[in-house]
Amino acid sequence: MSQEKSMTPEQSIKHAILIKAAEFGKFELPEIAPENIDEVWDGIEGKNDSLPEAANEVRCSGEETGLPQQWSRHYESEAVAAKMPNGKWVGWTYWHGGGKHGEPEAIDWMGDAYFVDVTEEEKVVTVRTFSKASQ
Repeated sequence: MSQEKSMTPEQSIKHAILIKAAEFGKFELPEIAPENIDEVWDGIEGKNDSLPEAANEVRCSGEETGLPQQWSRHYESEAVAAKMPNGKWVGWTYWHGGGKHGEPEAIDWMGDAYFVDVTEEEKVVTVRTFSKASQ
């Protein structure tokens, strides 16, 4: 019985970044699979100007999950997650802040990524906004 290899959380994030980089840089990606994702990433990393911008876009795109997250006295952090191209949700620590000389985007956020189970439910909400009536 053969098992299909699936991507790790880090590979899933790299896949999302590569798709975004291809959109930004207007280049074609080869077919991406768990077996070649790291090779494709290594072939583009450092050679394409759109990759860092795409990585930062994906890093900043997650929805807050409320799950426990890493912390640092130098940066603020939130546990976030996003749906990846393979349909799975991946979570990571979104580092930000740090002041004038901070560089939170330099922290390895992909290496500590993890899969997240998500339950979605649609809710109807009524929002009322009041103001004093003029007479």
